[in-house]
Amino acid sequence: MSTASTPAPGRLLKMKDVERETSLHRATIYRRIAADEFPRPRPIGGGRVAWLESDIEAWKADVLANAN
Repeated sequence: MSTASTPAPGRLLKMKDVERETSLHRATIYRRIAADEFPRPRPIGGGRVAWLESDIEAWKADVLANAN
């Protein structure tokens, strides 16, 4: 039996959470996804998608690092 554990995948964010975290509108988020400028959501079943909080946090850090 292995004692190593798999790290927790992190919190899943719905679109409303992503909009709140990024201050971007839904249409802007999908436009940036299409341009490969924003993390893609992941399917979570039942036709629903969600974003990993860590993906959104990394995107925000990148935006701040590249500002001016």
